[in-house]
Amino acid sequence: MTARWLADAVLVLHGLFIVFVLMGAAGVARWPRLAWVHLAAVAWAVYVAAAGRICPLTPIENALRRAAGEAGYDGGFIEHYLLAAIYPDGLTRGVQIGLGVFVLALNFALYARTLAGRRRASDRP
Repeated sequence: MTARWLADAVLVLHGLFIVFVLMGAAGVARWPRLAWVHLAAVAWAVYVAAAGRICPLTPIENALRRAAGEAGYDGGFIEHYLLAAIYPDGLTRGVQIGLGVFVLALNFALYARTLAGRRRASDRP
């Protein structure tokens, strides 16, 4: 039972990491020092997507699931939990690269918006 809870905790942590990668730039507007942690997380996520790697949290979750008597799964977190619903044919190399580009573009737009807002605020008397 403990192994299953730990596997579920890793699953939740993995999901929160993805949300942080996608939306963390919004928090940077309020907490500018968060940018260093967020940019490192974005760099890691883009590297994993571009290099076709699997995040280290996936094998940890799978090992815990097997320890709990459950079946692990092949592939990565995104392929298993998200893309299975969005792209039933599975994760292709092109989709992986597209996800990496999407993460970069989304964060570029959010950071540009944050910086533009700061610039406007500093221009006011």
